[in-house]
Amino acid sequence: MTQEPASRPAPLHWKVVVDCADPQAQADFWAAALHYEAEDNNALIERLLELGALPREATVEFHGRLAFRDLVAVRHPDDPYDEDSGTGLGRRVLFQRVPEPKTVKNRLHLDVHTASGAREAEVERLEKLGAGVLRRVSEPAGEWVTMTDPEGNEFCVH
Repeated sequence: MTQEPASRPAPLHWKVVVDCADPQAQADFWAAALHYEAEDNNALIERLLELGALPREATVEFHGRLAFRDLVAVRHPDDPYDEDSGTGLGRRVLFQRVPEPKTVKNRLHLDVHTASGAREAEVERLEKLGAGVLRRVSEPAGEWVTMTDPEGNEFCVH
């Protein structure tokens, strides 16, 4: 008797979550840095407010629309999203308000890859958006620039 091949489970849907002090400012920085879009959850928030499932103080105005006060995500502009909620269904970074400040080096960071020969121009663009240069690395494994976002989270530009 032959066995049927085991079916492969569907890949898990995931997002990167970044703890921060100001989710909206972080979303603006990273949307510009990655050429992503901030998610528009206005329709979902309006429904939750109408149902009494969300208090008004849990919301803020963000780019002229209602947004969650304590979290906002950015998504790749080409990825699908749920039109009813505005929530992305692909590559996403979610910024979540936490009470404590960043105190140590990140255990996880993003690597931003540029076109060949475009690293320095990208570093300059990111600095104009509010990033800082932490260090420039040149070693046998490669070259990159370690930067910090406006809240001090490290990321690398290759």
